[in-house]
Amino acid sequence: MDYIWVAVAFVCGFLVKQMKLPPLVGYLAAGFGLHALGVVPDDSLETLSDLGVTLLLFTIGLKLDIKSLFKIEIWGGATGHMGAIVVLTTLNCLFLASLGVAYFIELDLSAAALIGFAVSFSSTVCAVKILEERGELRARHGQVAIGILIIQDIAAVIFVTLATDKSPSWWALGLLALPLARPLLIKMLQKSGHGELLPLAGFFLAFTGGELFELVGLKAHLGALVFAMLLSGHDKAGELAKSLLNFKDIFLIGFFLSIGFTALPTVDMIGVALIMAIALPIKAGLFFLWLTRLKLRSRSAFLAALSLTNYSEFGLIVCSASVMHGLLAKEWLVIMALAVAISFVFSSIINAYAHDFYARWRKGIKRFEHTGRLSGDQFPHPGDATILIIGMGRVGSGAYDTLRDNQGKNVCGIEVIKGRAEANQQEGRNVIFADAEDPDFWEHIDLKPIDLIMFAMPNHRDILEVLKQLRLVGYQGKTAGIIRYEDHKKILLDAGVDVVFNFYQKAGTGFADQTIQTLYAGQGDIRG
Repeated sequence: MDYIWVAVAFVCGFLVKQMKLPPLVGYLAAGFGLHALGVVPDDSLETLSDLGVTLLLFTIGLKLDIKSLFKIEIWGGATGHMGAIVVLTTLNCLFLASLGVAYFIELDLSAAALIGFAVSFSSTVCAVKILEERGELRARHGQVAIGILIIQDIAAVIFVTLATDKSPSWWALGLLALPLARPLLIKMLQKSGHGELLPLAGFFLAFTGGELFELVGLKAHLGALVFAMLLSGHDKAGELAKSLLNFKDIFLIGFFLSIGFTALPTVDMIGVALIMAIALPIKAGLFFLWLTRLKLRSRSAFLAALSLTNYSEFGLIVCSASVMHGLLAKEWLVIMALAVAISFVFSSIINAYAHDFYARWRKGIKRFEHTGRLSGDQFPHPGDATILIIGMGRVGSGAYDTLRDNQGKNVCGIEVIKGRAEANQQEGRNVIFADAEDPDFWEHIDLKPIDLIMFAMPNHRDILEVLKQLRLVGYQGKTAGIIRYEDHKKILLDAGVDVVFNFYQKAGTGFADQTIQTLYAGQGDIRG
């Protein structure tokens, strides 16, 4: 049976990817298809799904800037939007009930409000996958979306805790002492090295957090998130997140498959789910309007809103708890599962063209922009640099030092991760914090003095997006880019990048050159 799941999931994911859509759409289709064919899942699928969600929340926590949750655009964006959705959905449900629409007709005020609460959440799983595939988890809009999702997840955990008969024990107060364990946890990770023991340490910490929180009457997923947040901000946390990336993605396939096994729908249920799906653009519009009123730039608000345009797995949990306590009819759990699945497909499709939509509707979108500016939304300038390096990780910072120190070039780095930009600045580099994929940023930059722009971004799709923005503002200078995989070289060259460098393939060349220059400097010949 496990082979059937793997085979069908791969075939559906592969076919969907050939259509330029995220594979998760194929995984959802695989789940519903297997269910329709009468395949009955066993406990291993549920275990796989639970592992995926636990690791997802753990890896989010590792990359989370805790201070960002207290920013107005994060907590205000989450709470304000949730309140508006609950009110509007409640009124809409009561209106449809007055019209005699199936399943709505049985709802009273409290049941309608519960449905509004369930659809107010956005999917952490879906949104993070979308942002990861675009390499935008740490971009401004990605950080806003993740922060809002964290606030929503906390609200969902509080609801489920209050809705169940089991309440947290007094021992839960002891969890407030967890920050004292941070030095010990960091030391353990450092001693784990860089091999297979490191991801195993990640599994151990994620499950330990879950078990500990379960023991005191709280949700296990919240425990995994909190334990990861204890580690966030340390260099080892980033390495740990990378080591868990593929494990998390594989296990999450089980989650997407399990959505399809929730229940087989009737025609009436599909109709209600489609009514709920029609409201998705309204959900996105409310996010956009509310975030721009909170002074977030229109582009950041637009992209964050699109990534949050879906319904959440937590909506299923809310419906399940409500059904268990007799607050909703059991059919609503099936309807919600359908609505979630449809929303995942819808969200995946529109986010695949998110930047194209912004480019097309940019003038209209910018009309909603607030005249005020948040501190994180100011446009910096590269000074009198003649070379720009986009992406200031290890490759970018190494290229920067070589150009500045060995060749005397005037260089400026551009980095989308604020902490990394600040770290480079502290080391004496001229680095600005900005999103190079933002067309508004390039409009504020004078590119005439710039002779060369180097893309130190390993995701070739990000390079293509920046290249598109540079063409729109008329950049005429040279470009160079890096790749991880050789088949991406032709793609970048065809797109107009002048020099493409495979930094894995060329690492040996650089290693040999530096060794020879260091060991045999000044010698007349080299024996070999």
